[in-house]
Amino acid sequence: MQLSGKILSAGKGNSEAWEPYYRARKMVEDGEDVIELTVGDHDIKTAPDIINAMFESARDGKTGYTIIPGIEPLRKAVAARVEKNSGVETDFKNVVITSGGQAALLASHLAVLNPGDRAIATDPFYPTYPGTIRAAGGEFTPLPARARNSFLPVREDIEAAVPGAKSLLFNSPNNPTGAVYPAETLGLIAEAACRHDLWLISDEVYETQIWQGHHSSIRELDGMQERTLVIGSMSKSHAMTGSRVGWIVGPHDVMASIEDLVTVATFGVPEFIQEAAIFALEQGTELEEQVAAPFRSRREIALRILREQQAVGYFPPSGAMYLMLNIRATGLSGMQFANKLIDEEKVAVMPGESFGAAAAGHIRIAMTVEDARFEDALGRLVRLANGLASKR
Repeated sequence: MQLSGKILSAGKGNSEAWEPYYRARKMVEDGEDVIELTVGDHDIKTAPDIINAMFESARDGKTGYTIIPGIEPLRKAVAARVEKNSGVETDFKNVVITSGGQAALLASHLAVLNPGDRAIATDPFYPTYPGTIRAAGGEFTPLPARARNSFLPVREDIEAAVPGAKSLLFNSPNNPTGAVYPAETLGLIAEAACRHDLWLISDEVYETQIWQGHHSSIRELDGMQERTLVIGSMSKSHAMTGSRVGWIVGPHDVMASIEDLVTVATFGVPEFIQEAAIFALEQGTELEEQVAAPFRSRREIALRILREQQAVGYFPPSGAMYLMLNIRATGLSGMQFANKLIDEEKVAVMPGESFGAAAAGHIRIAMTVEDARFEDALGRLVRLANGLASKR
């Protein structure tokens, strides 16, 4: 007997993407002191008050089955937040709560794709994107967002990718590059979506991490509300990565169908976790700013160090908790450099190739360790790059 093509293709081409992460984890387990800059998990952890709210809810008995699309108070809280931030009228029926942003990504693609439909995602991409599309039965097509264009998709590449496609997934603020899509880029995507009748899936989980410029949702543009599904999450905004609370915002009829999908997939998110999410949202932007502050500080540390050297090229991130660094001057690929950095300097980063062809020759750094350790790691990285570049 054979497994289905969907399950086999979900991890296709993705096994090597996480290799440096797993290497680093094993080294730490074996007692080695490795500075891990691989995954986007906060070093400050979930606020104690949020954990207490979760505990109190569980102790009050909110541990059984719950309303599958999410409890109405949380859906209303998310809707109010979305409407306040975007100016687009949004009610709780526009919202379905999911088991994190990843579950929202899969549900969105299952909702809009038929088997064999071509689905686009901007490249560089979060490594789960191709597998998510394939698991939903789609055929993955990358839309390059090249370094020479500040990691933004341009008209000619959009026009080359979209004919015949069913959906387009993009992520702003972007993981892995830190690019924040300006109004001009969103306008190009919206125009193409209307002309080619595309569903848009807008991954906005980093919306609270903006270092320069302004985040706008494409759902704000004329004609986009009926063809856009927005992915949101408590993971990055409130340091609740392990709590697995995310959501999809979209048209009422689409959300009603996604409710049916959630019923046969996860059967809802535990109510005590949802009530903790409500408590977190009630803390307002002050908590979101506290969660984002360390990454803003580390961005400045990184830019100071990078300005003082020549071997590593860099793209100043406008948002998110990452740095995308160009290491081509070393003569190594992103994967080769990442492995050498672990071996010689005990610093773990992700190779650009993990995020698609447009990120080749780069590495991604997660700014997720305390400031002094972060500065030490960057110093080691630059030292290695300088040494390699000087020998060429």
